[in-house]
Amino acid sequence: MLVTDSGGMVRAIDFEDQAPRMYRLLKRHYGTPELEDSAAPRSITEAIGAYFEGDMAALLGLRVATAGTDFQRAVWTALRRIPAGTTLTYGALAKSLGRLSASRAVGLANGANPIAIVVPCHRVIGANGRLTGYGGGLERKRWLLDHEWRVTVRGT
Repeated sequence: MLVTDSGGMVRAIDFEDQAPRMYRLLKRHYGTPELEDSAAPRSITEAIGAYFEGDMAALLGLRVATAGTDFQRAVWTALRRIPAGTTLTYGALAKSLGRLSASRAVGLANGANPIAIVVPCHRVIGANGRLTGYGGGLERKRWLLDHEWRVTVRGT
């Protein structure tokens, strides 16, 4: 599922089975949005398709716009700087933002991210190196990380 605004900015992306979660996030960030069914912008669908075909750079040029607090937007911007095929802990992400003790706040912001995959919240893991919370489920998080690792590290 994809939500864009009239300027072609990505506002939300999620998997079909996560529609209720996406609508909750949209409501939290925008109130009750008025959504219209229309064809998704070709440039966005092509970029997403290219990502799944193995082009890890395909999503970098997509323009995103989100509501949320200043801190949430800072976290979401930082997420886009995590290279495909790598992970970062919540604590390391907090440190990169100059907020050493904000790992829980980073986790909450990560969980409120309305733009799955393009804003790669799946690349954040627990301090012990284990996969932790992901709105799309841990199996999907594992698949996404494995997909990126196979392409970037193994070249397959």
